[in-house]
Amino acid sequence: MPISPPQVSELVEKLVVEQGFDLEDVIVNRRDGQDELTIVVDRDGGGDLDVLADLSNRISELLDAVPELTDEDAYVLEVTSPGVDRPLTLPRHWRRNTGRRVAVDVAPLEGSEERSLTGRIGKLDETNVEIVMNLRGRIAVETIPLEAVTRAVVQVDFSQPSVAELELCGLDAEEIERRRARDRTQLND
Repeated sequence: MPISPPQVSELVEKLVVEQGFDLEDVIVNRRDGQDELTIVVDRDGGGDLDVLADLSNRISELLDAVPELTDEDAYVLEVTSPGVDRPLTLPRHWRRNTGRRVAVDVAPLEGSEERSLTGRIGKLDETNVEIVMNLRGRIAVETIPLEAVTRAVVQVDFSQPSVAELELCGLDAEEIERRRARDRTQLND
């Protein structure tokens, strides 16, 4: 018997929250007579591979104890963090991606047309987000009401932002250095 996303959500949400994560999404696909369960989780500071592997093991143990998920109805489990193609829909999504490059579609305001911006996620409050844009070496900041955002997606970033851009995003010197060190490590791998 195939299991539904709401059933999986109900089964795993408490465990996910106890481990310090938010349950972002549950996707169930049926392929070759087998359920493929993808559980998307996130938290402030993210989760490294070891943490996600531990969470995956705990979720697997929990699901294996459910009678509806017997050996007859085998399933494949993937526990993952949101990818770059996941839309930013809640303030916590924006906050967790501060300083990252994002493409934003903004609904028309009075006397204007819908428009698109590309920049870095800056400072955020409950109603507005700042987008820090590098316009051919000139840095500009635009404040956008979150309610006006019709679509926002983190983009793959092939450039290293300047310290000035990251400072305008609200990152402190320690976080900027941590990100730059991570970027250097990834380039050397």
